[in-house]
Amino acid sequence: MNVHFLSLFLTIILVILFNTEALSPHYYDHSCPQADQIVTNAVKKAMSTDKTVPAALLRMHFHDCFVRGCDASVLLDSKGKNKAEKDGPPNISLHAFYVIDNAKKALEEQCPGVVSCADIVSLAARDAVALSGGPTWEVPKGRKDGRVSKAIETRQLPAPTFNISQLQQSFGQRGLSMHDLVVLSGGHTLGFAHCSSFQNRINNFSTQKQVDPTLNPSFAASLKGVCPAHTKAKNAGATMDASTTSFDNIYYKMLMQGKSLFSSDQALLTTPSTKKLVAKYASSMEEYERAFVKSMIKMSSISGNGNEVRLNCRRVR
Repeated sequence: MNVHFLSLFLTIILVILFNTEALSPHYYDHSCPQADQIVTNAVKKAMSTDKTVPAALLRMHFHDCFVRGCDASVLLDSKGKNKAEKDGPPNISLHAFYVIDNAKKALEEQCPGVVSCADIVSLAARDAVALSGGPTWEVPKGRKDGRVSKAIETRQLPAPTFNISQLQQSFGQRGLSMHDLVVLSGGHTLGFAHCSSFQNRINNFSTQKQVDPTLNPSFAASLKGVCPAHTKAKNAGATMDASTTSFDNIYYKMLMQGKSLFSSDQALLTTPSTKKLVAKYASSMEEYERAFVKSMIKMSSISGNGNEVRLNCRRVR
């Protein structure tokens, strides 16, 4: 009888926890109905003066969710002896944090202490895609903000040098499939990559080859032109695809032509299943948009360890 009662009690607790933590597009319908629009306005304003904002916001969301779940830990500033995520090597080039700050300030004026920073990051990423010509979607909301942010944990982020098995492991550990991997990699349609991210493919690729043989020769030559070996030019690099400010499927088309930047991009062509998906999305923007929305919602639902709503996204109370 006691065992039965305990089992029932635990089930009830789990149901309560699940319902409490479940994300919903309607989470702020009554507490802050203007939340979505306020974030959209902040993103639009930033985009009007800086075309790199969409890529920055999309990357910020990805880097947040892949370390400790989607809990806005990527926004916290380093303090004292604690070096935060944003100062970890893979995140040094993250920027546009001010967009989140501006959205948060506006939200605090309208709905004090209601909308989490984690939800703002997720909403801003959606707006970054939609305002760049991509699809829009209802963002499930209700994430809470975390209190822990450690630079050393950015080692968990998938590196641009990863092969397909390393990518599969990294995504799989977060409940994401190989299909999600191919679809979310398409986010590389927005943005810019520094030379250090793809130097391994154009200089001293192997003992036998100077350049990765899977690279289109003329494309490789152009990359070597902007990124010569041992370059110290701080801002040298290349755009991720030919239409870097538009959300489209050109990334997949260029990938099939041997014109991708990262080893991790090229890795998508190394298994029959992922290669088939690349071809599918290269040929249909409609199919890609539909898949991207599903995978983004899935990724942005990776559970974090947050339990509060920060009043300032850069620090805990």
